[in-house]
Amino acid sequence: MKNGLILGLTLEQTYETTLDMRAKQLRSDIFSTPAMIGLMEGTCVRLAEPYLDENEQTVGTHVDVRHIAPTRIGQKVTVKVGLLEINDNKLRFSVSASNDQGIKIGEGTHRRAVIDMKRFAGS
Repeated sequence: MKNGLILGLTLEQTYETTLDMRAKQLRSDIFSTPAMIGLMEGTCVRLAEPYLDENEQTVGTHVDVRHIAPTRIGQKVTVKVGLLEINDNKLRFSVSASNDQGIKIGEGTHRRAVIDMKRFAGS
């Protein structure tokens, strides 16, 4: 890892929900929990990426998230992440999401590990 990856770093990104993010088991077009978690994970990846060496990437290792309010497909969702902990090659983030009505729809934590792609791929 490069210098600069420090506790307290944050990133906020806004996404528009699409039909492929809907909870398919429901009759109405509602944003799904897996899609919300995917946006949270992706935002954590984007926060860490500039601080990784060329041969490094992060992989998710743990998700602890509550989905607490619905959002209709077509609404925007803003995801906020913050780096809470760096322990060796492991990172822990706070994650939250709110919809375009200002309603918090999800919150929790996410852990990622920094891996060496050459060793990970076995080459």
